[in-house]
Amino acid sequence: MTIGALALLVHGGTENWSSARWKARFDEVCRDRRVLLPDATVDPAEVHYAAVWKPRPGELAAFPNLRVIFNLGAGVDALMADASLPNVPLVRVAVSDLTGRMTEYVTLHVLMHHRQELYLRESQREKRWAPRYQWAAGAITVGIMGMGTLGANAAEVLARIGFRVVGWSRSAKQVDGVECFAGKEQLGAFLRETNILVCLLPLTPDTRHILNRDVFAGLNRNSPMGAPVLINAGRGGLQDEADILRALDDGTLGAASLDVFETEPLPQVSPFWNHPKVVLTPHNAADTDPDEISKYVAQQIERFEAGGALENVVDRRRGY
Repeated sequence: MTIGALALLVHGGTENWSSARWKARFDEVCRDRRVLLPDATVDPAEVHYAAVWKPRPGELAAFPNLRVIFNLGAGVDALMADASLPNVPLVRVAVSDLTGRMTEYVTLHVLMHHRQELYLRESQREKRWAPRYQWAAGAITVGIMGMGTLGANAAEVLARIGFRVVGWSRSAKQVDGVECFAGKEQLGAFLRETNILVCLLPLTPDTRHILNRDVFAGLNRNSPMGAPVLINAGRGGLQDEADILRALDDGTLGAASLDVFETEPLPQVSPFWNHPKVVLTPHNAADTDPDEISKYVAQQIERFEAGGALENVVDRRRGY
């Protein structure tokens, strides 16, 4: 039997998303299978699998015998927006490497705001020795929106450090040591507990612009921090960016760490670049590692061809 080829459609535009880098890794783990880049001369009928990151609309529809699409990052919203997407299983990445990297990012930024790093770095620039009172982690409640694999892992680490942690998700979850809220009817109660809001939600029609003024106004302000803090490492479409800027300027929010934006790369004219209350990162909170992901995809294909079930298949009705 002919082994179907794997098409590698990577259009990230950054060093981590170099097509050559990804192809080298897939060639290593798929030695008996042709791994094809978009510019390769290939009969589309030979392609049975596609490993993709931000493929162009319509690009996947060119393969008539496609069996599975593997998304090389956690977010699948760009794929779901493609009306021509083939009706085959869509698998999202869920590996410990990605989970660990996201937990690192969330923990770093929660600690950054908790330990008043913005103020301390400003003091350093001004050569001002003026330490402020520092409260304990237990004085702060971190609220995590999105209690899937990423959110649950981050919650566990933050609780171990000493923070109070609450979680919110669309459907009910149970995480040891974390008070969990679910659904629209419990969102207000979740916000009233939260001093630092961490968003790790998937982007769906229901969650688009969920980070808005109403949510910010509902956050708890009765902590040593004063104004609450926003950390978004989910998707850019989750945030109403005009509302974030207004909330920062009028004190509804005390600070924000933003890794994702509605337009990426972030335009140079964006006020986020120079805002004194914003810590900005270039969508690298949990950069995907080619070594781990290529192994994950190869193992999934091997299991699938042996008659096994695929893991982490996206529910297209929900969008994640």
